[in-house]
Amino acid sequence: LFLTVSTDAFLTSRNLLNVGRQISLIGIMAVGMTFVLISGEIDLSIGSIYAISGLSTGMFIVQGWALLPALIAGLLIGSVIGFINGFVSTYGKLPSFITTLGMLSIVRGIALLLTNGQPVTVNQAMGADPNVYQQFIYLGQGYLFGQIPMQLVFFVIVASIGWIVLAYTTFGFRVYAVGGGLKAARVSGINVFSVKIAAFVIMGFLSAMAGILSLAFLPSGQAGRTGVGLELDVIAATIIGGASLSGGEGTMLGTVLGVLIIGVLRNGLILLGISPFWQETIIGLVIILAVAIDKWTASRRAS
Repeated sequence: LFLTVSTDAFLTSRNLLNVGRQISLIGIMAVGMTFVLISGEIDLSIGSIYAISGLSTGMFIVQGWALLPALIAGLLIGSVIGFINGFVSTYGKLPSFITTLGMLSIVRGIALLLTNGQPVTVNQAMGADPNVYQQFIYLGQGYLFGQIPMQLVFFVIVASIGWIVLAYTTFGFRVYAVGGGLKAARVSGINVFSVKIAAFVIMGFLSAMAGILSLAFLPSGQAGRTGVGLELDVIAATIIGGASLSGGEGTMLGTVLGVLIIGVLRNGLILLGISPFWQETIIGLVIILAVAIDKWTASRRAS
C-alpha cells in the first residue's frame, strides 16, 4: 500500500510481472528449502549447486547435446549432490550445517575445475545447435501468451506442486513429523533418514532447475561468481515465510509470501531511489524483525 501511494510505477502490470520474474529463481529454491528446514535440516550448498548444474547444462548444449538430455543431465547433477548432502548428514551423522558448508566449497571447486575458471557462454558461435539454442533461451527469456515471463510460470508450477506434496501427501506429513520430533517419528514407524535424504534431493533438484533457468535467461556465467551468496536470500525468504530453523514448522504459502516480501521490498527500494547500501541494511532489519515477531507471537500463544 505504501509503495502504491508513494510511487506511480509500482502498481503497474509491467512492474509486477517484472517483480515476479525477479523472485522466481529464489522462489523455486525456497520451495526446496522449505522441505529441508521443516525436516529439521539446512542446506548451505545451494548456490554452488545452482552454479554447477546451470553451467554443466550450458557446456552440454555447446558440445552439441539435444536440449532434453542436457536438461536431464543438469537436473541429475543437482539431485545427486542433494543425495550426497542428505546421506552424509544422516548416515554419516554429521550436522547438515557442516556437511553443506563443506559441499559449498567442494562443488564450487569442481565447477571451477570443469570450466577451468573460464566463463561458459551458450550461443551458436560456441557450437550450440540453432534450434536447441532457441529452445533453451525460451525457457529463460520467453513469455507465456506474450505477457507472463517463463521463469514466473516455472515458479508457480513448482510452488503449486510443492504445496500439494507438503500439505496433502503422506510424504509431506512425514516431513513435518520428522522435523517436529525424531524420536516420535521413529516410534511411529517413519524412516527418518529416508525422509531427510528425500528433502535434500528435492532441494538439489530445484537448485539445479533455478541454475539452468538462470543461464537460459542470461546465457553466460562464470563458476566463481554464479550463485555466490544466493543461499542467504533463499534461507531468509523461507524463514520470513514462517519456517523454523528448529524444524517442524512452515508452509508453502508462507514461503511464497516470504519470497514476495523480499522481492517487493527490493523493487520498492529501487523505485524510491534508495541507495543500494541502505537497501541491504533495510532488508537485513526486515528479516530480523519478521523472525522476531514470529517468535514473540509463538511464545505468547504457548503461554
